[in-house]
Amino acid sequence: MFIRLVAASLLCAAALPPLGAAAEPSHAIAMHGEPALPAGYEHFPYVNPDAPKGGRVTYAVEGTFNSINPFIVQGDASRGLFEQTFGYNVFESLLARSRDEAFTLYPLIAKSIEIDEERTFIEFTLDENARFSDGEPITPRDVVFSMELLKEKARPLYQRWIKLAERIEILGDNRVRFLLSPEADRETPLLLGLLPILPEHATDMDTFDKSTLKPMIASGPYVFDEIRPGELVTLKRNPDYWAKDHPSKRGFDNYDEIRISYYRDANTMFEAFKKGLVDIFVEGDPGRWASGYDFPAATSGKIEKDSFLSGLPSGMYGFVFNTRRDKFKNRDVRAAFAQTFDFEWANRNLFHSAYKRTKSYFDGSVLSSSGNPASDLERELLGPIAEKLDPEILAGTWAPAPSDGSGRDRKFLRTSFDMLREAGYSVKNGKMTGPDGTPLSIEILLNASSGEQLAMAWQRTLEKIGIEVTLRPVDSAQYQQRLQTYDYDVMLQFYFSSLSPGAEQIGRWGTASRDAEGTYNFAGVADPDVDAAISNLQKVRTHDEFIAAVRAYDRVLLNGAYIVPLYYRNEQWVAHWKRLGHLPDVPVYGYQLQTWWAAE
Repeated sequence: MFIRLVAASLLCAAALPPLGAAAEPSHAIAMHGEPALPAGYEHFPYVNPDAPKGGRVTYAVEGTFNSINPFIVQGDASRGLFEQTFGYNVFESLLARSRDEAFTLYPLIAKSIEIDEERTFIEFTLDENARFSDGEPITPRDVVFSMELLKEKARPLYQRWIKLAERIEILGDNRVRFLLSPEADRETPLLLGLLPILPEHATDMDTFDKSTLKPMIASGPYVFDEIRPGELVTLKRNPDYWAKDHPSKRGFDNYDEIRISYYRDANTMFEAFKKGLVDIFVEGDPGRWASGYDFPAATSGKIEKDSFLSGLPSGMYGFVFNTRRDKFKNRDVRAAFAQTFDFEWANRNLFHSAYKRTKSYFDGSVLSSSGNPASDLERELLGPIAEKLDPEILAGTWAPAPSDGSGRDRKFLRTSFDMLREAGYSVKNGKMTGPDGTPLSIEILLNASSGEQLAMAWQRTLEKIGIEVTLRPVDSAQYQQRLQTYDYDVMLQFYFSSLSPGAEQIGRWGTASRDAEGTYNFAGVADPDVDAAISNLQKVRTHDEFIAAVRAYDRVLLNGAYIVPLYYRNEQWVAHWKRLGHLPDVPVYGYQLQTWWAAE
């Protein structure tokens, strides 16, 4: 009803409210500053515009799937349908993101953009050539339908974005305008431009939120070919793909067929890669990278090992405390736990000393607070929050306690022991016991065997100070279910960090995402200081203000001690069969698999 009413009211121009300040059509929109590419650009700078078309690529995924709808909470959706790593192969959005800029969007389904200086609205003019895979044109009605559908049925992340649009108006045959609410920020128009556009004529709104294996119609370069639940998804090139010569798609989508194969664990995936059943293996094991490629295909040169350097922040990989549990509600207890992982021992004995200890959610980049004392601008953004922060965090000198790497460093253990004692804990009968007399114990949830070595290393240290640790490996389906409902004490998680953090942080750390199932707020954070810091990210305009806002946000998260920081490396390791080709240089976001091609 909502959609029909909006469309009907727009048949008469007199029914329209004033459109606000005049705005000139633009070819792109940047979060901060100006787009790097001019109007009339021919292709993104990190692609081979003449990459050969044809062949097949097989990607490997650990786990399983039981749905091909990646936009809803229910089910485990297949990879490779609408994502950065394997590509936006089936579904598309109004705008396309350049991975050589922090956060800049260029036309795709929309051929131009209009927006006012205050970003109170954004208007998209649709490309008249845009088509769904069944040949039907993409119209403003499809845009309105998609927004209403996602607002009612999609993951909480999408719902939050769309709710910031106060009204959506159809302006003629190919224009649609989003009027933004006062709660919207400067990032909101970009986020709306990244939402998938689905066909009204081929999408059932009533059943959209139910997992499905029925092929869905969309506008991307590929269509579904074969679906074997939990095992394989095959996509084939749409020969009539409408945007195959589009500037934002030149050099992309080079295979005739994409196969996404599922395996029960990383070792099985690697064995399949060695046999040539998988074309690409993104390596995460430093031991294997150093000495595990001595099999015939690698030694004969049929497989290449590439190391890529990106300009991305480190992200944060670590053990996440579920603060919904009483034992982790106390920040000082969490801070004590955060000091108990013996990184020096683990790095040397498990990882060939391949890693650096993480000291920031944005380590290794200009956005990191580590090594940077809070500036006047940061302090101004933080306001009274600054007085609550650990002085070392405010000074940029904080780091997790180091050990001597022996695995027997009593001084290292004493640090966390003393912190727990100050929080009211004591050792009774060899067990760390809380003020209420309850022994302190934790369960670490694991996805099968993934992370088991890390968990055992941490368990070894914790048990030395009287904390009982249980490792709970479960299969992928059960793991996902327990994540959805936050049924764990501690879990392992990697939080990817971009060069333009913004609204997605609400879904990870914001109060609004704490109680809704299926969010990424695994720690259960509901802190007004964190909310305020996220809000600052979304309000600032200049590059310098943005850096200050991110560093301030970094300090607030570090101070909350929601995670045991582990490690990172500044290289991306990718092994692949030589039958695939790619350019030697990568954009600021690192390697881009969707721009590779079949060289043979």
